Amino acid sequence: MAGEYDRVRPGPPDEALDWLVPQNCQLAVDVAAGTGVFTRAVQRRAAQVIAVEPDDRMRAVLAARSPGVRAVAGRGEAIPVPDASADGVFVSSAWHWLDPDRAVPEIARVLRDGGRLGVIWTSRDRQIDWVAELDVLRRPHAVQSAQDARSQLRRRHEITLPGNAPFENIATASFAFVQTMTVDDTVDWLATYSGLITAPAGERAAALGRAREALLRRAGTDGKIEMPLRSACWRADRVCRPASDRPQ
Repeated sequence: MAGEYDRVRPGPPDEALDWLVPQNCQLAVDVAAGTGVFTRAVQRRAAQVIAVEPDDRMRAVLAARSPGVRAVAGRGEAIPVPDASADGVFVSSAWHWLDPDRAVPEIARVLRDGGRLGVIWTSRDRQIDWVAELDVLRRPHAVQSAQDARSQLRRRHEITLPGNAPFENIATASFAFVQTMTVDDTVDWLATYSGLITAPAGERAAALGRAREALLRRAGTDGKIEMPLRSACWRADRVCRPASDRPQ
């Protein structure tokens, strides 16, 4: 599944990277990096990238497919990077796996003064009804309508920092784009989400069958579809440390 995840999950557009990654980024840390879809994107904006991923299978795919990236075992709550060493720490489609009370102080430890914490989610653009309705077809017991899909997505994209978090200049932005995909690849992508991975085989097959039928109605004669996508982004800058707390 790790290889399939890497093959079909879309990366962010350049406009999102321009907004999220600070200029002259020397060291970027990608937390919960998975198979490296976002890692390789941020590699185009940073001199050095460290990818932190706890799952051995995901990290093996990342290392094999991401030349020049240092892939290490770790997690957002325990990042194996020195204090005040990174210009940017990024989390792509994985913020919900972190414990903010532990991960935010750890990210603040790793960042240099003024360094960037960036969070991004790149997926189907549920602002478009037929795209949101794929969630209903995929998870009919959990998603009741296109509006429900949008509401659930907004809740997943909420970030609340601990009250004493040393961050400022919080901002959000989103970037719409379109990617041409085959129906087969789109269905394979839908199958990489945990709700279907863990579903009983019959339920999984039925859900993917419903999604395939809907996608085929929109596909061209070549079996391809113009899939609307969106990268939702959140960023904040680390406040400067008191002189007494700066690394020697």
